[in-house]
Amino acid sequence: MKKILKIIFGVFIALYALLYISSYNYVIPGLIKIYGTGHKTAFLHDYEVFDNRIVEAAYQPQEWALHKKYNTVEPTNRLLETHEQFKSVAYLIIKNDSIFHEKYYGGYSDTSKSNSFSMAKSMVTGMLGKAIEDGKIKSIDQKVGDFFEEFKEGNASDLTVGDLASMASGLDWVEEYYNPLNITTQSYFTDDLQALLLNRKITGTPGQEYLYLSGNTQLLGMVIQKAVGSNLSDYFSEKFWKPMGAKENALWQIDSKKNGMEKAFCCFASNAKDFARFGKLYKDHGKWNGKKLIDSTFVALSVRPRFEKSPEYGYGWWLSEIDKKPLFAMRGHLGQYVIVIPEDDLIVVRLGHLTGKLNETDFPEVFHLYIEEAYKMLENAKKS
Repeated sequence: MKKILKIIFGVFIALYALLYISSYNYVIPGLIKIYGTGHKTAFLHDYEVFDNRIVEAAYQPQEWALHKKYNTVEPTNRLLETHEQFKSVAYLIIKNDSIFHEKYYGGYSDTSKSNSFSMAKSMVTGMLGKAIEDGKIKSIDQKVGDFFEEFKEGNASDLTVGDLASMASGLDWVEEYYNPLNITTQSYFTDDLQALLLNRKITGTPGQEYLYLSGNTQLLGMVIQKAVGSNLSDYFSEKFWKPMGAKENALWQIDSKKNGMEKAFCCFASNAKDFARFGKLYKDHGKWNGKKLIDSTFVALSVRPRFEKSPEYGYGWWLSEIDKKPLFAMRGHLGQYVIVIPEDDLIVVRLGHLTGKLNETDFPEVFHLYIEEAYKMLENAKKS
């Protein structure tokens, strides 16, 4: 038995050594931080095992108003079953800027931090709009090559910041979340995101069609950081998080301890009520309590499709409808949502551990369920 264990241990050491010297050595931190903890992919509280930069909250936080029927209506049975099946940790219904319903599960509370995953893409695109407004970036048509020499030749010479924001770059990137030997996984574990992105090629024609790639937003974040002369955490805090009255400091994962680069494509750790603020800002056309934080024309551009054949995406925001009412949403891995239905002044937030299969419109099957049940609860409130 001891001999067998020695052989197994020796094989393990040999494989580890081969992995260490290979181009896949980024998997090693993954084995420790993700796979070694029993997870098959990134998880809600993995910010605890990565380096982070603080996104400072407001000096005078603004509380959400409470609806006159706050938490007086019980969740529908269908909603409760869905929360249990997909392991929700937070669910909010905000009607007319007042919290109508909020519940937390699995030990989470209203201040518990949770990984945004790709909801951060909406935030980064918002920073693009602000950088344009601040005169740091000329327009959505400015070339990426103006900021990085690596994108001045070939197809890359046509790449614009708008192409990155609308997922139309032609970047050599394969979007996968459960394959450890993949560029998306590598971007999650690398200690040098900038080097990783500057070595990617533009193999397609920019600006021609939509293809969702996390690398687009990472490169966009690099452009914004270079243009504004500040890291993304500080810029977002000063331009959005503080002015919106965020109650809690957030954490944004970075690629290394020293002068790290934010994972712009993901990994902004905050709570449900603070995440909802960014949805409210866009619902209100870029204003917060009457004060402009971002230009309304950029907001309008962001929440409509760039490409007719890809109506599900605008500039950093997912697009759909419910009962023929347009909606836009921040959306992240494992079913993180801030959903905005402007016509009814309604925001629905759901955070959790799991999500369902995608339907024909490229949305998880349960995405619209969270909205449908919110409407049922609001209707029940009218009857009570």
